[in-house]
Amino acid sequence: MKEIQHFLYGGDYNPNQWDRATWKEDMVYFKDARINSATVNVFSWAKIQPSEHEYDFSELDDIMDMLTREKYQIVLATSTAALPAWMFKKYPEVGRTDFEGRHHKFGQRHNACPNSPIYQKFARRLASKLAERYGDNPQLAYWHINNEYGGECFCENCEKAFRVWLKDKYGTIEALNKAWNLEFWGHTVYEWDEIVLPNALSEGISYENTAFAGISIDYRRFNSDSMLENFKMERDAIREWDKDTPITTNLMGTYRYLDYFKWAKEMDIVSWDSYPAYDTPWSEVALRHDLMRGLKKQPFMLMEQTPSQQNWQPYNSLKKPGQLRAQSYQTIAHGANTIQYFQLRRSIGACEKFHGAVIAHSGTTNTRVFREVKQIGEELEAIGKELLATNIKSKVALIFDWDNYWALEYTSGPNKDLTYVDQIHHIYQYFYYRNIPVDLVSIDDDFSDYQLVLAPVLYMVKEGVAENIEKYVANGGVLVTGFMSGLVDQSDNVYLGGYPGPLRELCGIWVEEIDALAPEQSNQIAWKDGQTGIGTLVSDIIHLETAEALASYDSNFYKGTPAVTVNDYQDGKVYYFGTELDDSLLATLLNEVVSHTEIERQVPDTKLEIISREGKESTFTFIINFTNEDVQIPEMFAGQTDYLTNQTIKDQHELAPFDVLLMKE
Repeated sequence: MKEIQHFLYGGDYNPNQWDRATWKEDMVYFKDARINSATVNVFSWAKIQPSEHEYDFSELDDIMDMLTREKYQIVLATSTAALPAWMFKKYPEVGRTDFEGRHHKFGQRHNACPNSPIYQKFARRLASKLAERYGDNPQLAYWHINNEYGGECFCENCEKAFRVWLKDKYGTIEALNKAWNLEFWGHTVYEWDEIVLPNALSEGISYENTAFAGISIDYRRFNSDSMLENFKMERDAIREWDKDTPITTNLMGTYRYLDYFKWAKEMDIVSWDSYPAYDTPWSEVALRHDLMRGLKKQPFMLMEQTPSQQNWQPYNSLKKPGQLRAQSYQTIAHGANTIQYFQLRRSIGACEKFHGAVIAHSGTTNTRVFREVKQIGEELEAIGKELLATNIKSKVALIFDWDNYWALEYTSGPNKDLTYVDQIHHIYQYFYYRNIPVDLVSIDDDFSDYQLVLAPVLYMVKEGVAENIEKYVANGGVLVTGFMSGLVDQSDNVYLGGYPGPLRELCGIWVEEIDALAPEQSNQIAWKDGQTGIGTLVSDIIHLETAEALASYDSNFYKGTPAVTVNDYQDGKVYYFGTELDDSLLATLLNEVVSHTEIERQVPDTKLEIISREGKESTFTFIINFTNEDVQIPEMFAGQTDYLTNQTIKDQHELAPFDVLLMKE
């Protein structure tokens, strides 16, 4: 596989929207900003293929020739994320049918039915022609298939393909009836063609709610698999002509509808688009980076971020001075080996005309944003190559699982405010604010290299999962899990015999009932050492078996019953929390958990984000201030040299908001 020898710095470039004089101007501007790469051809299908039997590569040839001549690394997209109008006109079935049952006409993007044979034929052909034409270009760095795969289709093609997918999964109609518990409401089916899609015309209560979670979860799995097959189809078409260039597609962090762990297995490198809102906690941004790194346990590509502001969020604030630089270095610190922008030049029309860019509508480099982009470019030009061979080493694993994501949020009860990513983020924050690195891992991963495994809201325990966790704990591992865990199997049917089902022996407890707490309600929690706090969202009514209580409810009718427990299981320990603990109590629990591991904090208490990337030859430590105030740098760094400025850090040195330091050892 081709290896890139320097840090890619660039972004999404659409010269097809501009005249040739602007192209020449761009080459000068980009070189000034130290931009060394460009992503092209993302939405050019209609230009390349103006009719069914006609292809015109003349403009793309000119773009590729220009970028090659100017020595830019090229990320070449396949343009298959938005269909040309002629295809809708001649073959209407290529369009999607939405959840409400409405078949769409030409327009928007992500507008193709993934199970349309017509779409698949033309998409594969286009990818093949592009690879045949440009696959041997010496400046070609990556192939970028499609763009931000997403959405769902509920058309007849999908319904037929879904039935085939179900036959492969279940084998018999009897097994399917049992898996979906179709005795409920008398929904038993006897023939495969009696199965209908779970949309608003059938089992769908709303897009986020369903009468039968089994069928709706399976449809999420099927939709993810269908789009993945499209990706693999284009990938394989490229590989017929280009055996060496890495292939990717841009993911979207904690995006709900695609199982990214499954996708990552088919990608040469993970890339993703980072667009936090004005009020997204920096801990949540870091979590998404760690998830993208965790998909393959490798450094990833940042394919898109905005240099200034988004255009599609409710409140599209400008990035403050220094924020782009700090955000970029946070991305690198958590595993990125590229920094790329959407977009390099701001569009003049349509819905993204006010989305930020390196070159604004003013058309000048004399802007605050350009100067900051240039500063980052100059720094990465000096240090970027050294970062490529480094990665983060963590002793903490946090399980993220798309089946649980879907199932937990489809479940009817107990509390509508219970959402998957919020629960993952809540426990992640403890480690983020203590600068303890975390790997986001799959439920199927090998946990043996980790001192601690965190499995909050492990609602769905699929076949083999409990055994994998038991093996880890039995061999001395430490597990943290809690409420809404171990409740259902892979088809969302409840494990009988008491919650948490297959995790019951491991946890040493059984849960009799689950109380739901409305937003204005809470329970008092009393820790065994006298500390008190509150629990919200839900409360498990817990019975001890082999476990010991660490904290108890101190209010409500179940006052005095366990709220937090610990159980010795062979050579390991399992901690269980039965309610959403406030930050203070969660810290108390996790402080005790960490004390039973070999996890050591590398830096003292600080408001700064500090994280290291380690390699065979060197370690880079990033120090970033995401607060609104000057923060003193920990004393342990006094006397060291900032690799970005070559200045020595002095005692009592303070870091200004959005400022960054980089140490090399």
